[in-house]
Amino acid sequence: MSQITIYHNPRCSKSRETLKLIEDKGIVPHVVEYLKTPPTAEELSRILTLLGKNPAEILRKKEAAEAGIDPTALSDAELVAAMVANPAVIERPIVVAGAKAALGRPPENVLAILD
Repeated sequence: MSQITIYHNPRCSKSRETLKLIEDKGIVPHVVEYLKTPPTAEELSRILTLLGKNPAEILRKKEAAEAGIDPTALSDAELVAAMVANPAVIERPIVVAGAKAALGRPPENVLAILD
């Protein structure tokens, strides 16, 4: 099995539930506390490709509004840059397993990429 990485916020209940779900399967994931260590624009773009989503689809709307980020006024590249600069606006948790990724909302979503 390839390395499992979880982009994690320990203060988020869904993120904690997702991490526990992974660990309960006997997997020790690489944990990235993305608020402390945000992904680069290149990493976030790769994650978006693996998720099959555009940046606006993993944008936390309330946090984006609070940060003054208007997704309708930005290109995808500009939105990715804004998300890297303000990682709290990135939906969480995101789990990456090799060439697959899943958003842990609900946490059970990640089970499909762990097999």
